[in-house]
Amino acid sequence: MFDFLDSDWFNIGLEIVFLILISYDVKKYLQTKKKEYALNIVMTIGFAIWVLYPYYISYSGWQEAQKEEMLSHCKTMKDKKLCKCLDESTFKAYTYDEYIELDKNSTKYTEFISDAKEECQDDGWF
Repeated sequence: MFDFLDSDWFNIGLEIVFLILISYDVKKYLQTKKKEYALNIVMTIGFAIWVLYPYYISYSGWQEAQKEEMLSHCKTMKDKKLCKCLDESTFKAYTYDEYIELDKNSTKYTEFISDAKEECQDDGWF
């Protein structure tokens, strides 16, 4: 039901909302110099960091060398586009340390791979 929370469009939408809120408060603060708007700016920035940090940590949790040494899904598949998409899904879902400690034979991981394959093969708009 809440699969949209993992999409990049949701993250982009959140960033746009936070930028609009911050720019509105900056505009109002410059017009009135009231402390409430400065407090709103600080609180909005803090809330944006709190909300968006988990999304960005998954992207920055992998170094390029770690990505290259990772056991790629492409070793068993011929479709390179699907392989790259599965690798990107893995990078988004797990940090490097979580991926190393992950049991690759668990049902949770196999469900993740099947869902990721389904998403990668979907040619929908989103």
